[in-house]
Amino acid sequence: MKKISLILGMLCMSGIISAQSPVEIQLWPDGAPNTNRMEKQEPGGTLYVASPYLTVYPAKDGNGIAIIACPGGAYQGLASGHEGHDMAKWFNRQGVTYAVLTYRMPNGNHEVPLSDAQQAMRILRQHAGEWGIKQLGIMGSSAGGHLASTAATHFTDAKTRPDFQILFYPVITMDPTYTHMGSHDNLLGTNPDKALEQKYSNELQVSPQTPPAFILHSSDDTGVPVANSINYYTALVKNGVSATLHIYPTGGHGWGYNEDFTYKREWTGELEKWLREIAKNIK
Repeated sequence: MKKISLILGMLCMSGIISAQSPVEIQLWPDGAPNTNRMEKQEPGGTLYVASPYLTVYPAKDGNGIAIIACPGGAYQGLASGHEGHDMAKWFNRQGVTYAVLTYRMPNGNHEVPLSDAQQAMRILRQHAGEWGIKQLGIMGSSAGGHLASTAATHFTDAKTRPDFQILFYPVITMDPTYTHMGSHDNLLGTNPDKALEQKYSNELQVSPQTPPAFILHSSDDTGVPVANSINYYTALVKNGVSATLHIYPTGGHGWGYNEDFTYKREWTGELEKWLREIAKNIK
């Protein structure tokens, strides 16, 4: 768990110069408690992650906030650039310690991605003193947004409960009428039990203990219908959970930190303000 190594190759590939050198932390150095039965990468197949890990970008002058990012990819791959590493420098400038999670794909075992996300939260909390972490949030895009919202609604204890959640055009539901069917099938299979669909329909799993949320989506998203975010936001409000929802008229799906998204200046400004409020209330 303490095995940390510099990942200069990742730094070069992403073109990011962070305030401090990024570090890599293996999630399960002694072996994961579950398996997706993948042993190698098949050409054109589901992403094979032999050993899931966190890439941590510590903030030089931290404000007490840390975020774990779960890139999207329909539970078949990971868009780790514009939905992951590309945001590191921007978050660091705000004083946020930022980590990108390279998690395992379900490949027939729906418990695998959540177990990796929960272990990532445990590990960062173990390093809280080292990096000055007082508020730990989880962030996700698309299917990574489903994983992040699952972590926010299926936590088992204080160590696995995020303090807040940030969701970019998230898959929220597993209801076939408006889910993203690729994510649905890759997580649950093509003919899952209805009870399993309900379990992972996170708009149905919200409670007053669900952490505050900041949600972003585009009205013209044809990949993941905006109803995913709207219904989740509604469930949060009904349960008395603080929630912010920004819906932009255009943009489609998967824009992440891309420069060509028309409303990038708007969403970055709003999220910066939201995070400042969290930092202001840290004791």
